Amino acid sequence: MEGKELKSLDELIRQNLTGDDLLEFNRIHYGRKDNHELEIKKENIQYGSKNNFEISCYDFPANKEELRKPRIVKVGLIQHSIAIPTDKPIIEQRSAIFEKVKKIIEIAADEGVNVLCLQEAWSMPFAFCTREKKPWCEFAESVIEGPSTLFLKELASTYGMVIISPILERDETHSDTIWNTAVVINEMGKVIGKHRKNHIPRVGDFNESTYYFEGNTGHPVFETTFGRIAINICYGRHHPLNWLMFGVNGAEIVFNPSATVAGLSEHLWAVEARNAAIANSYFTCAINRVGTESFPNEFTSGDGKPAHKEFGHFYGSSYVTAPDGSRTPGLSRVKDGLLIAQLDLNMCRQIKDKWGFCMTQRLDLYANSLNEAIKHDFIPQRLPKN
Repeated sequence: MEGKELKSLDELIRQNLTGDDLLEFNRIHYGRKDNHELEIKKENIQYGSKNNFEISCYDFPANKEELRKPRIVKVGLIQHSIAIPTDKPIIEQRSAIFEKVKKIIEIAADEGVNVLCLQEAWSMPFAFCTREKKPWCEFAESVIEGPSTLFLKELASTYGMVIISPILERDETHSDTIWNTAVVINEMGKVIGKHRKNHIPRVGDFNESTYYFEGNTGHPVFETTFGRIAINICYGRHHPLNWLMFGVNGAEIVFNPSATVAGLSEHLWAVEARNAAIANSYFTCAINRVGTESFPNEFTSGDGKPAHKEFGHFYGSSYVTAPDGSRTPGLSRVKDGLLIAQLDLNMCRQIKDKWGFCMTQRLDLYANSLNEAIKHDFIPQRLPKN
């Protein structure tokens, strides 16, 4: 399947444009002629090649200020495929993913990453398409004592790194309820909080309400040593007000761990997180799963298509956008990868001062209008033709 997929849109452009044409494309598409690519240690590039994952690193410098020092943070985004077939025992599947991801995290640490985010439901196959409860619900785990958390807590404390771990959560306190949750682990290995997915898709194979409903944690922003971070999980990227509320709560970096396949909304992928960064004057980090996953039993989508065991290719293409709308090239569409971005968080305020989008937004107006819109006897504000 991967052999039939385009490997990288960004690489395709670089292979076919040179000189001034490439610079002009960069200016129009990425928002800057120079992608500010940073050097990666030679031994890490070799290690990535040996273990079949790519590494790229880019810089987002801010203007020098008189009263504030630069606030430099390195973020890391990991996209990866599953490690072994989905018909293997659950413990073996999860352990194989742990082994794969650990190698990438070690390289991220060696490159100085401060905040690392994994993809949606990173420690399991994206089995929600099947709508089968067995065995997939067995991947659900505790936020505090689950195997994914324990695995990452050790790495976070070892490397002094904040790690965001999107998992399938088992809430044992509340009747074993299942949630789609992002766990935030600080650089000392302590779980400082969680956020549950606010918006649940009911689109074709992505009918995830079989497993979990909309989250109940609001729009939390986590104060960390490396800045104020938030997580907008997957389908939430389609909802502008979801992005807005993380900005209202003061986020400087919003991660969007996702799992989305080619042929569905790929034309939106490069747009939504970028738009959010512009509208809310913060950095956004869009992370997508990669690879094609096949399941033991056929399933249908309720869309008239024949039953199938695969529901598409996760196209990776993870990228980072700055508050001014400039962005990095994306990672591969077919290969595991680590994307590192060096951010100066001072840019958030600088762009707020320059463009004034946050200052000129009318939250009072929106709040009043939305308060009316949710009423059962709401009358839309429409004027007659005559």
